[in-house]
Amino acid sequence: MAITDLFKETPMNNSDVTAQRATPAYLGDITPVLAIAVLSGIAHMLTNGQYGFHRDEWQFLSDAQHLDWGFVPYPPLTAALEYLGLKLFGLSLMGLRLFSVLAQVLVVLASGLMARDLGGGRQAQIFTAVAVALSPLPIFEATEFQYSSFDLLWWVLIAWCVIRLLRDDEPRWWVAIGVIAGLGLQTKYSIAFELAGVLAGVLLTDARRYLANGWFWAGGVIALLLFVPNLVWLIRHDFVSYHFLQAIHARDVRIRRTDGFLRDQFVLNANLFAAPVWVAGLFAYFNNRRYRMLAWMYAVPLLLFLFAQGRGYYTCGAYPMLLAMGSVVGEQWLRTLRPTWRAGIAALLFMGVFAIGFYAVLRIVPIAASGPLRDYALKNNGDLREEIGWNELVARVAAIRDSLPAEQQANLLIGVGNYGEYGAIALLGPRYHLPMPITTINSGWLRGYPQTPASAVILLGNSKESADRLFFDCRLAGHNTNTWGVANEESQDHPDIFVCGPARRPLRELWKHGPEFG
Repeated sequence: MAITDLFKETPMNNSDVTAQRATPAYLGDITPVLAIAVLSGIAHMLTNGQYGFHRDEWQFLSDAQHLDWGFVPYPPLTAALEYLGLKLFGLSLMGLRLFSVLAQVLVVLASGLMARDLGGGRQAQIFTAVAVALSPLPIFEATEFQYSSFDLLWWVLIAWCVIRLLRDDEPRWWVAIGVIAGLGLQTKYSIAFELAGVLAGVLLTDARRYLANGWFWAGGVIALLLFVPNLVWLIRHDFVSYHFLQAIHARDVRIRRTDGFLRDQFVLNANLFAAPVWVAGLFAYFNNRRYRMLAWMYAVPLLLFLFAQGRGYYTCGAYPMLLAMGSVVGEQWLRTLRPTWRAGIAALLFMGVFAIGFYAVLRIVPIAASGPLRDYALKNNGDLREEIGWNELVARVAAIRDSLPAEQQANLLIGVGNYGEYGAIALLGPRYHLPMPITTINSGWLRGYPQTPASAVILLGNSKESADRLFFDCRLAGHNTNTWGVANEESQDHPDIFVCGPARRPLRELWKHGPEFG
């Protein structure tokens, strides 16, 4: 049997599913996949306490202190989770990153369950779970608290619900899809691209029958209702997040962060050695009348992001469903081979996926606090370098404050040039009795500035030219460095810390032109 013939088969018919569901063994089938998901989560928990918070994490932490129905860069759900984390764990790396770890545990588990629900046996389920757990982007998303960690989860859960919807022809799954879509819209606006794929899949396949079903529209209403609070916030704030996304996209294109979009589909979003599997899964979806909707759920977001010059990782959430179907048809193909060939090919695939995964782990995960493994990770992972030096930065600002005359300390202002500096000083500054910083960057702009004129200003994240343009009498007072000697944005791009006199213009005039986006 040719593997192309398998693409035309229904992986499992409804009677098979019903029979399996009635047996206790069906429940036990999730044990290997659950074990893989939990073990991957434990591995991340054991390494997530290294180094420090990433620049982006400081932004989430500072926003968590000012809960609202929206923030300049993103919807509110991520900051709300960070608020919960602060209440439960305090300022703990492992505690606050637990949410990202749990999200990726669910991603791995749902991926294996997609293979099961498509008719895959134990080998297909295990391969899917392992391939997803050892793909670079899912690995990364468990190492930091990022809104993209939860965005990935919502993409995967929507795909899983669609598979259950189509497998059982049960329209009530549209309610679950609507709930997840609403949560996705409260997490990251780019999930609209996946929802465009869902809609295209409905219109372009036999799934269009659901347009006449009330459950389909109920799901849409639920998604909209969950999104409404953020939509109202956006209206009240002149759709500032839309302008933010425009500015950040223009920046990404200008500095070539969007280059290599198609390359990233192979080397970042999924384990490279599993590429033949997910490509086979895509062909299988297109050739399978029941599940063709999922092919469009991949093709439409991919093409939209490609033409819009999006970054390569934006489509990461579409690959688990492709790996699931590819694993199922691959498992069926292997059964047509002689036992020796079957065992050899399966072993080769697993070994290749483990080899690529091990390489990705060495480059992405903060395994060691010192030595060659730490140095290798820091050399190859710019995000890890952005976790270094924040405590030292805040301590240095406090030391500069302490060196000032008492009359300047009495009414001191701390101005910062990026959201990482803002978050670090906002969260770590109280232990040094530092005042809250001010910034025109992102949501910091919404928090305004003190009404009393400052007697002195400590200014970070700016060049000397920028400092002199904003304030009188600026002098160099210190540098952003770190004891590890790691070159990152703070130590390399704007290392100088200035002490300045009064502002050249009233701060209200600066705020009129904000916010700045970063």
